[in-house]
Amino acid sequence: MKQTIKENILAYLTQYDKKSITMEALAKAMGLEKSNEFKTLVQTIAVMEREGSIVLNKKGNIQLPQPLFLVEGTFRGNERGFGFVSISDEEADVYIPQEATGYAMDGDIVAIDITKVAQPGSDKGAEGKVVEIRERAAQDVVGEFHLFDDEEIKDTDLYGYVTPKDKKINGVKVFVSAEGIRPVDGAIVKVTLTHYPEKGYAKSAEGLVVQTLGHKNDPGMDIVSVIAAHGIPMTFPDDVIAQSEAVADTIDPKDFPDRRDLRDQLIVTIDGEDAKDLDDAVTVKKLANGHYFLGVHIADVSYYVTEQSPLDREAFERGTSVYLTDRVIPMLPQRLSNGICSLNPRVPRLAMSCEMEIDAQGFIVHYDIFPSIIQTTERMTYTAINQIIEEQDQETRQRYEKLVPMFEEMADLHALLDTMRQNRGAVSFEDREAQVVVDENGHPLDIRVRTRGVGEKMIESFMLAANETVAKHFATQQLPFIYRIHEDPKEEKLKRFFDFAAALGILVKQTNGSITPKALQTVLKEVEGRPEAPVISTVLLRSMQQAKYAEENLGHYGLAADYYTHFTSPIRRYPDLIVHRLIRTYLADRSEATQKKWEEQLPDIALHSSQMERRAVETEREVDALKKAEFMADHVGEEFEGIIGSVVKFGFFVELPNTVEGLIHINALKDDYYHFVETHLALVGERTGRTFKIGQKVLIRVTKSDPETREIDFELLSSEEVETLPIQTKQKNTRRGSNSSAIKEKVQQAGRKNGFKEKSHGKKGKKKPFYKGVKKKKGSKKK
Repeated sequence: MKQTIKENILAYLTQYDKKSITMEALAKAMGLEKSNEFKTLVQTIAVMEREGSIVLNKKGNIQLPQPLFLVEGTFRGNERGFGFVSISDEEADVYIPQEATGYAMDGDIVAIDITKVAQPGSDKGAEGKVVEIRERAAQDVVGEFHLFDDEEIKDTDLYGYVTPKDKKINGVKVFVSAEGIRPVDGAIVKVTLTHYPEKGYAKSAEGLVVQTLGHKNDPGMDIVSVIAAHGIPMTFPDDVIAQSEAVADTIDPKDFPDRRDLRDQLIVTIDGEDAKDLDDAVTVKKLANGHYFLGVHIADVSYYVTEQSPLDREAFERGTSVYLTDRVIPMLPQRLSNGICSLNPRVPRLAMSCEMEIDAQGFIVHYDIFPSIIQTTERMTYTAINQIIEEQDQETRQRYEKLVPMFEEMADLHALLDTMRQNRGAVSFEDREAQVVVDENGHPLDIRVRTRGVGEKMIESFMLAANETVAKHFATQQLPFIYRIHEDPKEEKLKRFFDFAAALGILVKQTNGSITPKALQTVLKEVEGRPEAPVISTVLLRSMQQAKYAEENLGHYGLAADYYTHFTSPIRRYPDLIVHRLIRTYLADRSEATQKKWEEQLPDIALHSSQMERRAVETEREVDALKKAEFMADHVGEEFEGIIGSVVKFGFFVELPNTVEGLIHINALKDDYYHFVETHLALVGERTGRTFKIGQKVLIRVTKSDPETREIDFELLSSEEVETLPIQTKQKNTRRGSNSSAIKEKVQQAGRKNGFKEKSHGKKGKKKPFYKGVKKKKGSKKK
């Protein structure tokens, strides 16, 4: 069969050893140099270019189209419309402009093409565009339902639409098919998506209402909406409840002859007044050799939550308990968490114990890890401990007279352990945790800053010691295990902090280009007591990597610890439960088959646990922001003192003593034209030289507080005078990029190196478009 000119051209170009060829050279090579033949060749090339089978470069030369190498990652949407794609831990996120998101939604697995590579040594990161959505993350959406009138429903076959509560789904309306549940206007509903945004319908999706959660005006529905939007289950399945109900309320120590019986020891729990799940208990005594004996006893949840049982599967899925303003969403049913697993006073309980002998320098010289039976002597509170140790309250000391000597030894041991950790370089951040006090309807009445006394700090010290001991034991035994790791900060993030610290006159010591935790600890000590200390602590914290779970021991940078795990909270954290299960398993069986089984399972457990932890943290932060905005809405028009917590191009954020943050927009600064001086993170007036920078005291008035958007706006009334900064005429782009070579080049040259996935992009079968009732005109028929 005779080949066509087009086929001959493609065959020649495929075998041609150069990247491109001129029209004249191609004509000569194919013997088409005569006038009419050359004209046919030119026409054929024009057709092929329109089809995309060949391309013309800038010089007009002919070449085959280069295969599109796609990088796979997770899309993270921003409420302003743009987004970022996370590719790997080793690479900076890729910025995706609003017009290049390809209808991706937050959490989607996408394939992107790198349109602009990162520029090493500058602040300009890589940019890309979404070419393909490979996996949709959102199956369900929670939001407020808006009901159409009867005529609209009849005309469109839609009940109405839902505005999602998740702000990252920016401006998307989810139209509800006129099938199944028909909610009332204003209902908070859960919608299962049947169609996603696509070309022509960039801000539209479609779905079916599968659950009505309540009405927007119902008390507490605001928090319920946030919980549901993050996909956190609020009830337990029937089989989980059934298994928890089958667990006995009490234990008989005679039934556990193989466990070490510690009921004769002086053991106490120390928690907050409102705690109901008491999962850790401690004992301390001074030994004859001058060392300390520390016993940390943790509820043995793994005894009751058996492997692959309904309770175990549900605990794995949840990953962690979630602590919100006025409620707790537990990982385990309350019958376990507040019942048989809680180390309540004066009743026998199963525990996993870690006993340690600690020398005068705070180092653990001997330890033992084993299953036990304990019976706590007293249920103590942080308040009572602080009254005994710090306040020397005689009434409280007399009430717990028999225990006071042990509490004083606990305080001494804590001081010893704290000094040891400080000496090795552990970074201690200033902790300003806010507690929102609400009424019976969930309306915020007050915001209080929690303070940590010696009671809270010494329990933390003892838990850290146990966690490190357990981690070191299994790491040195070289058994498959799960660790809590905190990797070294990324270079570009630390550089940003150094620039910020230098602007405040703080120099950070570097050793061979690396930064030790000790150097960062020195920075925090240097600013201790200064007004900007909380801000510096926050900026440094944001420069760190997030701690996570892993099957490989990589140490904990923030604690300056070579070994670390989570052993002490199995009631509320699934990795702790797994640690207990591994301890029990390895005491009985260290066979090759057992080790291989855990080697295969632990990576998935670690990854999922880290993801569920992030989900819980995001939910908790969103609820806090919601309640803070609701609280400040009652104080619009009032004046407050605060300090500047961060400065950006469009203004600065002011933090009040109660931890509430509000924005003073640059447009509200009417007295001058302000320039953003990035190296000092400051705004400087062009004419007056008036300067606004981090740590500066200001007086503000609350002008707006919107719980729906979580936005709080302030008006500046006055500010502390500070040194004027010079204006830099050329400002850098604030977005940071990768310090590595161009991602596209790396992918093309190294294939799957660094965890990238590549694929030569080809045409896919076109997805059938979905019907949008809002586009339908009256009188038309649905096709």
